[in-house]
This record gives sequence, C-alpha cells and structure tokens, in this order.
Amino acid sequence: MCGIGGVYHLNHKPVAADTLLDMGRVIRHRGPDDEGYLLVETRSNTCKHVYGPDTVATLKGTLAPPVNDIQANLGFAFRRLSILDLSERGHQPMSDESGRVWIVFNGEVYNYLEIREELIALGYRFHSNADTEVVLKAYLAWGTACLQRFVGMWAFAIWDGNERRLFCARDRFGIKPLYYAFDGQTLLFGSEVKQLLLHPIDKAFREEVIYKSLILPAYLINSDNSYYEQVHILPHGHYLLADEHGMHVHRYYDLDHTRFSTYSGSFEEAVSEYQALFFQAVQQHMRSDVEVGITLSGGLDSTAILAAAHGTTPKTIQTFTSYFTDAPVYDEREWIQQVIDRYQVTPHYMSAKPQDTMDALTQMTWIHDYPILSSSVVASYFLMKKIREHGVVVVLSGQGSDEMAAGYNHNFYRYYAQLLRDGDLRRFAAEYPAYFRHIPQGGSFSKLARLAAVLLLPESALYKLEAQFNRQNPLSVRFNDRTIFDNIRDLPTDKLSNFLYNQMMSTSIQTLLHFEDRNSMASSIESRVPFLDHRLVEFVFSLPPSFKMHQYYRKRIHREAMKPFIPTGVLERKDKNGYLAPGESHWLRAEMRPYLEEIIHSREFRERGIFRHTFVEKAYRAFLQGDNSHAQMLWNSMALEIFFRSQAAGERVSGL
Repeated sequence: MCGIGGVYHLNHKPVAADTLLDMGRVIRHRGPDDEGYLLVETRSNTCKHVYGPDTVATLKGTLAPPVNDIQANLGFAFRRLSILDLSERGHQPMSDESGRVWIVFNGEVYNYLEIREELIALGYRFHSNADTEVVLKAYLAWGTACLQRFVGMWAFAIWDGNERRLFCARDRFGIKPLYYAFDGQTLLFGSEVKQLLLHPIDKAFREEVIYKSLILPAYLINSDNSYYEQVHILPHGHYLLADEHGMHVHRYYDLDHTRFSTYSGSFEEAVSEYQALFFQAVQQHMRSDVEVGITLSGGLDSTAILAAAHGTTPKTIQTFTSYFTDAPVYDEREWIQQVIDRYQVTPHYMSAKPQDTMDALTQMTWIHDYPILSSSVVASYFLMKKIREHGVVVVLSGQGSDEMAAGYNHNFYRYYAQLLRDGDLRRFAAEYPAYFRHIPQGGSFSKLARLAAVLLLPESALYKLEAQFNRQNPLSVRFNDRTIFDNIRDLPTDKLSNFLYNQMMSTSIQTLLHFEDRNSMASSIESRVPFLDHRLVEFVFSLPPSFKMHQYYRKRIHREAMKPFIPTGVLERKDKNGYLAPGESHWLRAEMRPYLEEIIHSREFRERGIFRHTFVEKAYRAFLQGDNSHAQMLWNSMALEIFFRSQAAGERVSGL
C-alpha cells in the first residue's frame, strides 16, 4: 500500500526536516500518489503536519511547509499508494480527533470492515473509509493487543502523545518490511534499508549474513539482522515500544507448536474446512477500491487463487504470466491455457530478455538493498512492470502455500523419516516405493542418504550439515566459521511440522516475501498473499502429516480441496518445481557471458578480498563446457559483486 519512515531522537535532538523528506523521496516508488510528514516535539506533544512536493494539491493549503521550527525530535515520513478510500481522507500521517495520536501505516487489514463495525458499536466515529483509520482506532480501543484482531499485512508506527511513546509493529509472517537502527539515543525506522543509510550510521557489512545468504539462498532474510551491522529487521510477529528512556522489542505472535498435528477430524472434514478458510481468505483479499489482478503460473496455487477469486468482482480478471522459451521447463503456457479455457480472464504474458536483465540488475540491487540471488527474481521484477502498464495496482500471489502445506521436495525426507521414527512400517512400505519411482530429483543413494540423515539428526544439525558440505561456496576461508543457525528451532513435534515451522518462521518464506514486496513496490503495485492468512496457516499446521503428504504427492490437503475447481492436467502435475527462470543455466553461458566475464575477471572482484577467485574461475571454465553444477554459485558471485559496486561511490566499509 505504502512506504513509511521515521526518526526519533530520544535525547530531544531536533530532527532535520530535509533528511526526513529525503526518507520519503528515496522510496517514492512505494507510493507515488501522495506524501505527508509529521514533526513532533514529544515533551509538549506539539505536532506539525507537513506537506511535501507530491502531497495532493487539495491538502497543501491546509498543511505546513516542511520546516522544523518547533524543534521537533520525532518525525514521520509517508508515501501513499492509494488502494482503499482513494480520496484525500486516506492521507497520512493520520491522527485521531484529539490530534494527540498519529499513525503511518503500510499494508492492508482485510477484515477492517468487521473491526470497524465493532468499534462503531463501542462508540468510535470514523471520518474515512480507509483501513488506516480502523488500525488507529483499534489501537485507541485495545492498545497493543489490537494486533491480535487484525487479518492482513502491515508495518506501521503510531505516536501516542498520551503515553509519550512510539509503537511500531509488523505483521505475523513478515509480509510487509520494517527496518530499524538504534544507537541508544536515536531510533531510525523505514520500509527499506536505503532510508536508514541516508543517516550517518556505521555502514559496515555483517559478514555472517552475507555468508549464509550465499550458501543457503533461503537465508537472505532470516533473522533480525540485515547485510549491515547497524541495520536490523523488526522480526515478524513483533512490535517495539520506544520512549525517552529507551527501546524494547516484544513478540506478540508465534505458531503454537503444541497445536501442531492435533486435528481430530477426518480427512474429508479437513478438506471441507480448508476449502472454506481458503475461499474466505481470497475473497477478503479481493477487497479494494482499485482493480485486482492475479499472477498466474501453470501450477496449483495461482490457479486456486483465480478459482476462489472468480465471481467476486464484476470485472473480468486480468492475469499476468512470465514465460521463457530457452527450455520447456521455463514455458508453462500449455498449462496456463487449460486454466484460461476454464475461467473467463484477460491473460497477459511477459518474457524478460537477457539484455533487459543486464540493464536492470544494478537498479534492482538498489531497489532490493540486497544482491539479486536468482534470475527468477528478475523475471518477477519485469512481470510487475507489465502489470502496472495495464493499469492494475493490486495483484494476488501464491507465496506461502509451499511453506505451510509441504510443497518442496525436502518435505518427503521429513515425512518418511517420521513414519520410520513412529514405527509405522505399514504406511512406509505402502507409500515410499511410489515416491522412489515417481520423483526424479536425486538418485537412489542420495534419497536414502538424506532419509537416514533426517531420521538421525535434529533440524538445526541438518542445516549445519547442508552448509558444511555445500559446494556452492565462492567465499574465502575467513567465512568458514560463519555457520550459525541459532534461529532454527528443534521443536518437540513431528519431523515434517518442525521443518515447515522453520520454513515459515525463519527461512524460505521470509526471503520470498522480501522479493515479493520489493519487486511489486518498485512498480508501485501492492502484492497480496492470501495463503498467509493466519487462520488458514494455523489450521494447516494443526493437521497431521498424512493430510499434507501422500506417496509422491505434496500439498495433499490443498490439492484435494481445490480438486473441483482446477483443470485435471494442472491438478495432477508432478513436474511443477517453483517459479523458474533461465538466467543461471542458459543466459550466463550465452547472451550474459561477457557481462559475467567482466565481473569475475575484474580487478575489483579479485581484490575484494572475500572471493575464492581461483575456485570461481575454475568453476566458470567447467560451466562453459556444459557443467551446470556451479551455475547458481556463479550467478550469486556476480550478484554479490554488483551489490558491492552499487554502494556509494568510493565508499569502503570496515571488514571488506
């Protein structure tokens, strides 16, 4: 929906108004429709609502110019992408009637209509139709406990002039980002890292995060640490409180592992409940005052979203698809056509080219504040541009289904290891041979070895083992002691649920949501992820493993619930393997070869002091001969070097 930022000097140092405006300007892509600023002198709670260059014209005459003449020590910056209540009544920063409590809000609360009615019954009055006002009034009614009532995605900051405190919060699963830096005297926060880097903070890199993200790309976003030592991520499911005495971070949400696999109903009953929850989630995610489109692949998840959204709007839904012709695995138009034949949609297609990619990688790296560690991220970036060109501002995406409902191949090892651990040899003997025959990934020895490792080791040890024996490490020996996986939890649950918990709360989904947010917002688009409705997620985690995995099928419950709505060919696909693009395996060897060679043979790359340059060049020579085993490592090395080059000109930081 938007972008937010802020500065809070606890020691009452004045906020620099021009820097505050820069914090809004640098994320204009997140909200080109409007902007607003707030300056607060917190001791007296004197507030000044300030306009910027892009503030809607009808409001500029009622707001103050951007000059800090009240010696304010707190400032809010806001950029608006108009989704609900497109009028000026949705402008932010927004205050309550007293003018003492203010909010800047990024996201959507999908059950805002229901909460609004509840608040009206409590005596609250509303002056807009925006969910922002619902969040603000919910805070006034219930304090920090309001977070438990919201269904949706959010990152927001509320200045409570009555309590003299700042309250910042992030949604349960981290759909919307919020970064912060705190040195004991000044708290900076923003939707993107680049906002914080405008300030004179230490910009040294955090080597542990760099190492883990290159060894296990799902670790790009995985904890409260960023690529910078001084910049932290407010963890999902957490909020922070700050006043003149200090700052504290609190957890308000976690998946309750004591409820995992406790569902007592039949599989048929679970299918019915899942279907109802999923349709409810999609239908609430369709609430919007602008047109909603759908990103459509040839897989089960995006097709299910389209099926649930069908009929919720009088408009013909527009769908958007990436495809590539380098190899059949990258071209899903055959499957998509089956979906289009069943549902009346207006389809659009986009195929990014290698030259487009080379032209965009530096800009993308700036947008993301991180290396672009997959060409699939590039494909999504260009798809979002296509969506905006067709006038669509909101899209629904299928992120989250694989993490909660067991969609990845690694889930097989956990599922079958648990059957052995439980002594359920009958089910193991009935199902394992089918998996062994029908899943092509991995040879027989590899499958058995992985099964044995999962059977014998806890989840945290499996991550350490994968990092230790990973052949995709381009970094120098000084990084070898960086395998710290303290955020991987070993829960007293079944193996599959433990794995899915970490996928959801620590690893995969956090990185995927980062890419989803930055790519969509780069084109001023709001991407919504209905699979991450917490009511649906909690229900799926309550189901036993056999409801999610069966023989060689993953996501059993989702597949069965959507069976009446999905074309048979799409429903029964076994070759679907994520969102793929050919950058690593095809383009680097062909059109992007000179681009890659310039980087890995450059003096900057050799003298960076962190790459195993000889190893990378040897892998590159083998790659040119057709060996793809190090293709991802070569892409990652290129992406990391682009990241370093994209930093401020001539700026070197400690440690690198």
